[in-house]
Amino acid sequence: MEKKKFNRWWIVLGAVIIQLCLGAIYAWSVFRKPLEAELQITPTQASLPFSFVLIFFALATIIGGRLYDRFGPRIAIIGGILLGLGMVLSSFAKSLTALIIFYGVISGIGIGIAYVCPISAGVKWFPDKRGLITGLAVAGFGAGALIVGPLARALIDSIGVFQTLRILGIVFFVLVLLGALILRNPPSDYKPAGWTGSQVSAQTKLDYAPAEMLSSGRFYLIWLMYFIGCATGLMVIGQTSPIGQELAGYSKETAAFGVSLLAVFNALGRIFWGRVSDSLGRMRTLFLMYIICGIAMLSYLIIPALRGWFWIGISLVGLCFGGYLALYPAVTADFFGTKHVGINYGLVFTAYGVGGLLSNIFAPRIKELTGGYSLAFIITGLLCLISALLTLTIKTSKSK
Repeated sequence: MEKKKFNRWWIVLGAVIIQLCLGAIYAWSVFRKPLEAELQITPTQASLPFSFVLIFFALATIIGGRLYDRFGPRIAIIGGILLGLGMVLSSFAKSLTALIIFYGVISGIGIGIAYVCPISAGVKWFPDKRGLITGLAVAGFGAGALIVGPLARALIDSIGVFQTLRILGIVFFVLVLLGALILRNPPSDYKPAGWTGSQVSAQTKLDYAPAEMLSSGRFYLIWLMYFIGCATGLMVIGQTSPIGQELAGYSKETAAFGVSLLAVFNALGRIFWGRVSDSLGRMRTLFLMYIICGIAMLSYLIIPALRGWFWIGISLVGLCFGGYLALYPAVTADFFGTKHVGINYGLVFTAYGVGGLLSNIFAPRIKELTGGYSLAFIITGLLCLISALLTLTIKTSKSK
């Protein structure tokens, strides 16, 4: 009886608190130069902890999903402990190797374990608003760098980079702990007042186990589409400043503003597209997003002739990238049910890790071979348009 009186919007608050802390990893660029000076390492070496944190974040979502399905969403506490511990240990690092192990591996695993908990709890409490709720949850992740970046910058200038890592590690642990204590699963027979289930397909009643999902051809189409969307977005995120400087001819300072603008649209896209998908349907919304993203990527080719298009292009890609991260947790629940949504989404989310890893090798390599980014824009643009067509082939039915 007590659980029925629980206000489910508290879940959203707990989710946003947790995700704001986890999303702070995107503020790594603030730490990079100070760490280069302190550890006497090159810019490429200073990027390695960030690369490792993304890889272990993506891999650990599978572990987090399994733990969530078995023990519930408060398992996020373990993620908060590892995130905070990794950052505190990083504050004592005296070498690049130590920084990679402490920040890249330990904190990365913590982020992955905690990440799936608020998202999975949200889709269970809000079957009538899955797109909106996952959008709000992951918007917190996208906004984390916008809040933590300036704060970290001020702390670094005041007390140094290692002290800043230590303080933030403690703060993140406390906040994730608080957010995790709010989270809980709904009763097994929970249904929102006045909701009949008409907005969600019969597919949700099947509740695929992970092995069943992996045997479904639909899973691999969804994984491929998610991979293409993430690879495109992460490629642009990683190359926004060079694109602004080399193609549009902007100064470092002006091009850097493009990074912030993309981050804003990334966060907004998570809420906007999530809400749209609840009304329009997940696949129809993804169709629109991939069309917009594909056209935006191909339009990057005109930036040298019309440099103002740089701002429009990065805004559109950021808006769509945020939408992918909002919709695919809801897509996973829609097609494979909510009983095993933790590990099932963890498996789907590996598309993000592979996309991030390959895209940030792909773009610089294309530039090295061809002298520019044009071929990278063409390939990713066409892949997005192909993904739009793939959305038309995925039907919400009981067949695998």
